Amino acid sequence: MILHSFYARMVAMPALALYEPDMALNVGAAMRLAACMSVQLHVIEPCGFPWSRQKMRRAGMDYMDLAQVTRHRNWDDFSNSTAPRRLVLLSTRAAQPYVDFAFQSDDILIAGRESSGVPEFVHQQAAARILIPMAESTRSLNVVNALSMVLGEALRQTRATR
Repeated sequence: MILHSFYARMVAMPALALYEPDMALNVGAAMRLAACMSVQLHVIEPCGFPWSRQKMRRAGMDYMDLAQVTRHRNWDDFSNSTAPRRLVLLSTRAAQPYVDFAFQSDDILIAGRESSGVPEFVHQQAAARILIPMAESTRSLNVVNALSMVLGEALRQTRATR
């Protein structure tokens, strides 16, 4: 695992971002995903819950210290600190299925709030919008489940070209 983490820091890798998450447990699950896959996690605040080290340690279990998590005060802070990386928004409003999308190694995959997604200005600033095709009678997946699926495809594509 140490070699894998070292390798991940030396090579451009996709990253994850949560836009104003409502639930600490989802942030904890995203931390675990980021730690296990050696990718960075960006949390764009404000969150819908009070952030405390104790709460996040409980939500992220023992993965909190293994994950590379960057907290951003707001969208502008996130946007300024991650430019010029390409922002890829997971959205139920998108037309392009994620399996038909060409990922790049420095993409940031963004998932919106559990309760309301992202505002229109985030849609406009995203370089690409992708969707996970689902059964007709369903609305959405859990944000971390969705990020897991899309990150798996992004890693498959970007690691295959090396």
